[in-house]
Amino acid sequence: MELRLLSIGHPKVTISYSHAIHASGFFIAFFVSLVLTCAGFFIVYRTQILKWSFLSKNQEIQRELSQNHKLEHSQFNSGDFFSEDTIMNDQIIDILSFEESGNKLQALEDLEVASLTRADADLEAYRTQICKDVIAMMMKNMVLSHSLFPHVEKRMSSIFKKQFLAMEKEIQEEYERKMVALTAECNLETRKKMEAQCQKARASNEEAEELMKKMNEKPAVEYKSLLDRLHRLEQDHLKRFLLVKQEEYFAKAYRQLAVTQRKELHNIFFTQITNATFKGELKLEAAKTLVEGYSKIQGDIEELMDFLQASKKYHLNRRFAYREYLISKTQLRDSQAYALINAAAAQISSLINKMERAGHLPESHLGVLLDRAEAEINSVKQKFDHDLKQEKQKLHQKLITKRRREMLQKKEHWKEQLSLGDPFKTSKEITQYLSHWKNLLSDHTIEFEELTEKLDNEASEELKELLFSLTEKTVEDLKRVQYGVFVQELVKLSVPKMFLLEAVEEHKKEMVVKHEQLEREERDKSTAAEELLQLTRQKLSQELETSLSEQKKLRSWEQSVLMHLLSLPLSLSEEELLRMRQELHCCFSQVDSSLAWPKIRARTLLQAFEVEWRDTELLKVDQNLAMTNKQQHSKTKTTGSRNRNKIGILKKSLQDKIFIYEDLVKDENLNKVSYELLLEKECQLRDLENKLGEYIASLAFQKAVKKSKTLELYTAIISIQALLFEQLSMSKTLSKLECIQILEAHNPEIEELDRKLEYEMFHKESTQQQQQQHLMSRQRWTPDGLGLSSEAVEMNADRQVTVLLRQAMNKCRQLINLHQQSLRDEQWNCAVLEDLLENIEMDAFLALYSQELRLAGYLAKLTRVPMGMLHRILNLLLPSSSQSEVLSVLNSISKYSDGVAEGGSNADDSGSCKKKKNQELWQALENKVRQDLINRSLEKMPSLNKRKDSLIKKKQLALLEKASFIHLGCSPTHPPMEQSDLPVPLDTATAEAIELLDTGEKVFLFREPSDPIVSLHNSPRKKKKNFLNSKKAARANMDS
Repeated sequence: MELRLLSIGHPKVTISYSHAIHASGFFIAFFVSLVLTCAGFFIVYRTQILKWSFLSKNQEIQRELSQNHKLEHSQFNSGDFFSEDTIMNDQIIDILSFEESGNKLQALEDLEVASLTRADADLEAYRTQICKDVIAMMMKNMVLSHSLFPHVEKRMSSIFKKQFLAMEKEIQEEYERKMVALTAECNLETRKKMEAQCQKARASNEEAEELMKKMNEKPAVEYKSLLDRLHRLEQDHLKRFLLVKQEEYFAKAYRQLAVTQRKELHNIFFTQITNATFKGELKLEAAKTLVEGYSKIQGDIEELMDFLQASKKYHLNRRFAYREYLISKTQLRDSQAYALINAAAAQISSLINKMERAGHLPESHLGVLLDRAEAEINSVKQKFDHDLKQEKQKLHQKLITKRRREMLQKKEHWKEQLSLGDPFKTSKEITQYLSHWKNLLSDHTIEFEELTEKLDNEASEELKELLFSLTEKTVEDLKRVQYGVFVQELVKLSVPKMFLLEAVEEHKKEMVVKHEQLEREERDKSTAAEELLQLTRQKLSQELETSLSEQKKLRSWEQSVLMHLLSLPLSLSEEELLRMRQELHCCFSQVDSSLAWPKIRARTLLQAFEVEWRDTELLKVDQNLAMTNKQQHSKTKTTGSRNRNKIGILKKSLQDKIFIYEDLVKDENLNKVSYELLLEKECQLRDLENKLGEYIASLAFQKAVKKSKTLELYTAIISIQALLFEQLSMSKTLSKLECIQILEAHNPEIEELDRKLEYEMFHKESTQQQQQQHLMSRQRWTPDGLGLSSEAVEMNADRQVTVLLRQAMNKCRQLINLHQQSLRDEQWNCAVLEDLLENIEMDAFLALYSQELRLAGYLAKLTRVPMGMLHRILNLLLPSSSQSEVLSVLNSISKYSDGVAEGGSNADDSGSCKKKKNQELWQALENKVRQDLINRSLEKMPSLNKRKDSLIKKKQLALLEKASFIHLGCSPTHPPMEQSDLPVPLDTATAEAIELLDTGEKVFLFREPSDPIVSLHNSPRKKKKNFLNSKKAARANMDS
């Protein structure tokens, strides 16, 4: 072969070479490269073994976390009803087949949590679908009852569908964002924790290497082995803790999104009802009927979901109790199989040793035969392990295929049943629809669990047959080795044949006895496991009843909270009642307890308590180690003995730490977990109750603020009128008789408002009473309505008393529900009536306020009061009002005064003397108002002279912070004037006086609460004339 190289500027060169040289060069280079590569890998492995260990652990955690994330990700995509994750259900085969015996229960617990999480997702999908179907059925029923037009129902149904789709899309997007954020956060936390653990292990290894250089090889190897074992335990526990903690993060995020979705469903319904009512498409009575029906149906839905949840929890717990039983049987069979194999293997070496002890075998041949026997035994055991693994893989694939085929058939069967009997299509009534769902899901769950249990049992039995067949084969192989190899070998070595035959027969009898013993132990342990399984199932049945009972108590608690809220003296409009119902549904839809969360939370708490206990115990070990080292250092003088003692102490310390890590879970920690879960549940319910209370309090507070603000304005206008009357009297502009005539001319307007108010309130009360009577007549509880008609009683007259009592007890709950519903309706109506009466009263009050403004404007026109002065007086009388509110009142007075002078003087005054006199009068009135408020405030405050200078300085700082609330017109520089009586006293005014150290002046911060004479009471039936009568009383006082 020739290779021609052409180069520019160089002559042509031809190179010829041999294939043999090329091949030998290639192989030599390849071998050298391989050796160098292996050496490089070996060096890297030795120098970075801890780093690789960390990376492998971290990657393992990330893989498991990724699997958990994939499982979580499927939760909000559970659109296929009756869907069980096939891969998840196959995992029990993996656990039974390949999981190490010591890890089977832990793997089963992880699978249980995953199944509970999946069940939560399915139940949430059922809830969402049921709620949407119920809303659609309610709208159709409204059309059938002629309460809603078909085109309106069609439009509203279309809007509902669009909003439901938008909601689901938004929830899904939010879920994906949360999962990405949580995954990144968990990865970061895992990396930090594992890096810290890696650094700690690396430092410990370096310290151990320095110590091992100074001691013998055997103690050093033992110490290093203990240290590596401790590091593995530390990493395993840290990995477990991180996985459980991250599992809680994802479960908490899912629960929050599930609650958000439930709230959003309620919000969509109530928002659409409100909008339709506002547009006039839905009558108010129809809307009330729709909302009341929705509330009742939501209670039925919650009751249905409580049952489905408790039933699902029972069946899943029953499933995993049975799987624990299967795992215990599997572990028992494994131990039995290996015991038989070890017994058969031990007979070979026993035979050889027996011949040597009898003197038939020379000692020189003993070691050779024992080594050969060990090699043969290991070969047979390795073949057993290899065959078992291969056969399990084949059987695993067979079991998975069979399992999936049968589950798919069951799934298709249920799809057919669902298509033939769709609850939404076949049910005319909502109660029938919910009952259909309950029966459908209950039947499906029972049949699915029966199928799962059958498949699990079949898989366990097939694995048992496989194990026993391979065990028998291995025992036979060991017997052939014993009889066919070593017996012949011993015969060749001149061992008496009869003696050998006797020993062989004795071994056969021992194997029979051993086999019978193992069978007896298996039978006893299997019986105990079956009894434990039966007890567990009985306990689960009791827990199911207890769970349903507790959930009923929680629903009763809901009703008691609702009745307590309604018993409060509330005044709520129809719209506010609608929002209140919405808030109630949003809160009460969270009372259920998810399936997975309690289990996940319990695992997290248990891990936390174990870590706390473990850290405490490890700290004690370290303290004991330090103390022992100190004592040994003072006693031991030579370096060699000191090192020997130190390695012994360190080994003891490592053994203590390993024991701490391998110790079982403490019962006290389990009790603490149960207590914490109960405490958290109580806190959750208390928070929900407080949230409802806060919502009701916010509504009442808003109404109280509105009333208080209106009363404050009214009081200020009355005070302004009194000041203006006083000014007219003092300036001799009007006589006392003329002032009385003005008030008398104003009284007919007030009396007309009083008559109108009385008529409207009486009319509303009578109308409400008629509606209430009509409602009570519709809800009259007749025997026919309760299903206990006279005919039925006559038919059952000959029956036993117990049958009649049972029928009566069955109707007792219905009677109670009817009574509670009637009471709720009555309280709702009372709240609405209260709001209507308050609105009527407030409208009349505002009309009166408008008339008082008109009178104040008329008086301002007569007095020609400067607007600047009036502004300052209003600032004094309205300390809690903003400048915009004060200016609004001022503009209203100005509008009725037909252009009062804006400055501090009046252009129409004849002469500067009269001008000056008016200014002095107005200034005196302003100072009088200010001084009156200050004096009344000081009467309620302790003497400021007893205050310390430090407190005064603190008040100065507080003044700077509160200065923004003081109106500009509150300057206290003018001397006080003599106090005179005002028509509306300011007894309840409060003030805070602060003395300025540098100027000697006093600044007063004051706020004027509502006037008790004109306050609105809670009950509208007792306050029809309160402010009007108080107004008349004020006029009478002025007349006198």
